Amino acid sequence: MIFQSPNNPNSHLTVKERENVSFPTRILWERNQLTGDILDFGCGLGKDISFLQEKGFNVDGYDPYYSPQYPKKQYDTILCNYVLNVLLPEEQAHVFMAVSELLKKGGKAYFAVRRDIQKSGFIYNPKRDAKVYQANVILPYPSFLLTTHCEIYEYQQFAHEKEGTFITETTTVFAVLVEKGKAYIFPKRVCADYFALSEHEQRACNIVLNRVKRLFDGWYSGGDYEVKIQVNPQITHTCLAISTITN
Repeated sequence: MIFQSPNNPNSHLTVKERENVSFPTRILWERNQLTGDILDFGCGLGKDISFLQEKGFNVDGYDPYYSPQYPKKQYDTILCNYVLNVLLPEEQAHVFMAVSELLKKGGKAYFAVRRDIQKSGFIYNPKRDAKVYQANVILPYPSFLLTTHCEIYEYQQFAHEKEGTFITETTTVFAVLVEKGKAYIFPKRVCADYFALSEHEQRACNIVLNRVKRLFDGWYSGGDYEVKIQVNPQITHTCLAISTITN
């Protein structure tokens, strides 16, 4: 369910062998931000899970390498601590989509990122004897906390005004189900012409399109699809449309 780039094979080697709870989780616990069912997305070796369980919380963990059983329900609170800093941009997009899908409507997710990374790229990790990726990550979400070494962003599902049921989103694109077997993929920046979108926005549209297609494969047992680019002088918000084809 999570895309892992072959260009970044060692992201799991950045895991921290913690003796104590992580700083972001401790801050969120101390400030009473943790409610309901909780998911630690990218839980690593699970120290934060143990801490929260000891505090009486109902917590699940997911990590594509250390705890690979993908969650089968939605959560009121999702933690994603320092995961984005070790992923390539296309991998980050899949994390955003996964978190948006696993979050209950009205729930909150918290993305914690490092603020001590000066330059993005691959570096040598002598402890692991391997090259690992690190990135400085800036997100378009409200900042809950900012220190010299960490920033915590608060995320809720994008409040769109389009008809249909929310499916998934990245930081720049969202998708809605408008009827059985048909979805629209919109850039968050309103633009009448798809071809006037930036290359980054078009790539994001394509990433979400592929995600919706994979979801449709599961929901409707696969089959053929029709994909259209909506470009029309009468509309103000271009989109991609994907529909199942009944044979």
